[in-house]
Amino acid sequence: MRFVFPQPAKDARSQQAADAEGVLRPASSWLLRTTCLAGLAGILIGISAIHASPALAQQDPASSLLGALQKPADSNTPLLLEATELRYDFDRDVISAVGDVQIYYDNYAVEADRVDYDRRNSTLKASGNVRLTEPDGNVLTTQSITLSDNLRDGFAEALQLDTPQRTRFIADTAKREAGNKTTFENGLYTVYTRPTTPPNKPPLWRVRAAKIVHDQQERTIYYEDASLEFFGKPIIYLPYLSMPDPTVRNKSGFLIPSAVVGSRVGAGLTIPYEVALDPTYDLLLQATPLTKQGVLGQAEWRQRLDTGSYSIFGGAILQAQPGEFAGSSGDRRFRGVIGSEGKFDINERWNWGWDVSYRSDRAFLKDYSFTEFGSANDISRIFLEGNTEQNRFEANAYAFRISQEDYVTSPPSLNAAGFAPVGSQLQDKQPYVHPVVDYSYIYGEPIAGGELSFVGNLTSLTRDTTDAINVNTVDRFRGVEGTFTRTTLEASWRRSLIDPLGQVFTPFAYVKGDLFFLASADQNVTALTGDAVVANGMPAVGLEYRYPIIATFEGGNHVFEPVAQIIVRPDEQRIGQLPNEDAQSIVFDSTTLFEWDKFSGFDRSEGGTRANLGVKYKVQLEEGSYVSALFGRSYQLAGLNSYIKPDILDATGDSGLDSTQSDYVSSVYFDTSHGFRLGAQARFDGSDLGVRRAQVQASGIYGPVVGTLAYAFLDSQPDLGIEDSREEILGSSSLRLEENWRLFGALRYDLVNDNVVQDTVGVGYDDEGFSISFSYSEDRSRNNGEPVDRLFFLRVGFRTLGDTQVSSGVGQ
Repeated sequence: MRFVFPQPAKDARSQQAADAEGVLRPASSWLLRTTCLAGLAGILIGISAIHASPALAQQDPASSLLGALQKPADSNTPLLLEATELRYDFDRDVISAVGDVQIYYDNYAVEADRVDYDRRNSTLKASGNVRLTEPDGNVLTTQSITLSDNLRDGFAEALQLDTPQRTRFIADTAKREAGNKTTFENGLYTVYTRPTTPPNKPPLWRVRAAKIVHDQQERTIYYEDASLEFFGKPIIYLPYLSMPDPTVRNKSGFLIPSAVVGSRVGAGLTIPYEVALDPTYDLLLQATPLTKQGVLGQAEWRQRLDTGSYSIFGGAILQAQPGEFAGSSGDRRFRGVIGSEGKFDINERWNWGWDVSYRSDRAFLKDYSFTEFGSANDISRIFLEGNTEQNRFEANAYAFRISQEDYVTSPPSLNAAGFAPVGSQLQDKQPYVHPVVDYSYIYGEPIAGGELSFVGNLTSLTRDTTDAINVNTVDRFRGVEGTFTRTTLEASWRRSLIDPLGQVFTPFAYVKGDLFFLASADQNVTALTGDAVVANGMPAVGLEYRYPIIATFEGGNHVFEPVAQIIVRPDEQRIGQLPNEDAQSIVFDSTTLFEWDKFSGFDRSEGGTRANLGVKYKVQLEEGSYVSALFGRSYQLAGLNSYIKPDILDATGDSGLDSTQSDYVSSVYFDTSHGFRLGAQARFDGSDLGVRRAQVQASGIYGPVVGTLAYAFLDSQPDLGIEDSREEILGSSSLRLEENWRLFGALRYDLVNDNVVQDTVGVGYDDEGFSISFSYSEDRSRNNGEPVDRLFFLRVGFRTLGDTQVSSGVGQ
């Protein structure tokens, strides 16, 4: 039997009483936001709130209820009622829906064996396999539940509440009083698994309490005489525990503490306390008493506004035993950090923000790494960004705060006479960038049938101390004291043409203009020009040719593609007379073979006529696997080779491009589409094919094993002061044991010096409600003769309750 009807008007008496109590609202909370019964009960009360009359008494129950349902409605929202039968007991004044009762209204749903409304006693009762579902996903199941007609009071037996966050409350009985407070007797709180996990899998942990009280007004859940149980056995007794209900995003109170044990700081316990001042802002306070160093205090203010959010944070300590950090900048009484970050939208295309911090010494963040200080790191910046479909603008101002301590260089011959030694004044050698601006734009309409684009860059910086190094009796400069500003604008055009044979011809052209401003430059750097303003220009024209040849076979296809490129331009001007800040790193490999200008930044411009030749190959299988490869080299055909003549840094000495015929570059990639990937790149000497640079990385999944393995080789670079080659292997793996257990580890090994640089091993357990992991790691990458850094780390996490961790740093 089914009836569909609009929502009727509520009885005036019930409406007035409910309004007086202030609880009549569409989502009146009954139990942890389980509102559907209360809301639908109000609907049923309204639609059945009619006075029996002699005429009505002569009608059958269905007609009586239907007549009431057809009264004027307050809204157009339909209500659907399904039941085997509808009854009206005139003697007891009870309206009943019996047998497979289903009621739907405004995304609320009630299912039960029977629903009775006792008009004489003003109560509504649902019984037998009751299931209540509300729009946000909360589901209540119980055998019997009774509500008063004003929805303020109620009583349920053998209930279970499941939330969309996969949390669960179970209780023998629940009673709601005064329209605000619900009390669960003999209750449980836990988490439950997804349907994809084994059915009826018991949770690893749960909180059992003699009484659980949900205060709706305070939005808080209180546990009395509670215990934390593992595998059904109590391990921690909690006489009193409270937590916010699921509707609360943040609430004042203590959070889960964490512990630390370190050889320099001693033992300590971090105690966090959150002050929830408003739904849009709060204050997080933390105190960490340490047995050796005193109390580390932290504070963080967080606020969300209409257009973005920001935070202000800080931490400080008056060290009781600063001598524990002797030999580093941490050997001082007061240590601390302060900073802020934020990001705000100007409109849908523009945003701005900052991420800045300042610390008392270089080692503070490392020495107290067992806790986090907001977003504090080595780089501070202020930014402005804008994006559209065709252009992008980004402006950043940077300040760099290094963590490395000053050191004495070895050998001393690397020090350049008249300049600060290589390992000294490292912080003063870092620049302040104010700012760097990047702009790119693609013209919307074709120009001469091709694409016209523009790229702009402005970089301005100041450095306090020249960063110099002596290599083979020649002074080289990684940075020069003074203020330098360069602005660059580059316009480029290209068009692709395909002939009837499938050959692809792409003519292109570009022109680049630079304007350098040099102020207060270090007079001892005599290689720099004495001009205050310098202009440079670099025009170029070129042609790229491709001829993809496709051969198909059963199950896939081959693609063979020769590529040739020629670029004609004049010689680069003023090499070595201008500062080089952003073009110091030249990586010549398969990814840069067909770049028009292979310098990494704007401070240098490649000149002369150059040809780039290569062959690409790919085999693609229909089931998704593929192999791709590239092999090629570059040729300087005419003019001055920019990679032979060094600048003030000599950033070109081992680029592989410093001869008429470059080194060979190659790459190969393999992807099975079933979890295994392999990628490799290499550079081979142009004369004897000796390996100059190589890197290989593989990752894969096979059964319970997940792993990655990487190999890297870099030949010596005497022109940069690197006399020895470097060769390392890095690997990490995780082995799944049973369903939830895993073993994991990582290794970084120096093949040249036969030395383990870093290693980690650990074991962990993870399920949907609980996680625990223990690991041990060693780090020799930055010890400089100091003891090996060892760290014991233990992490424990309870989903919805929080997590904690214990870490221990121990010197050898």
